[in-house]
Amino acid sequence: MNKFGDRVRELREQQNLLQRQVAGKLDIDTPMLSKIERGERRAKREQVITFSEILSADQNELITLWLADRVYEIVKDEDLATDALKVAEKECEYSKKPIAKA
Repeated sequence: MNKFGDRVRELREQQNLLQRQVAGKLDIDTPMLSKIERGERRAKREQVITFSEILSADQNELITLWLADRVYEIVKDEDLATDALKVAEKECEYSKKPIAKA
């Protein structure tokens, strides 16, 4: 799964930007950006924010795709991946509920 890299490439190409232009703004070399786009390397979280600025992209969308790729990488070979994701989803929802005032 490489949702983040695919989206970055799509946005970059839509804006007619070269890899070297984007890589320069990220302070990485062009081969590194190429690997991120192909899913061979993972961007750092702070780079995701920079990607959103460079590409005028929705920051939440890119962070979501980046996180999804990371989660998938962890659970992809697990037989109980779907069950584990459901438990984690419930925990995320539970932890976001506002605390009731007494």
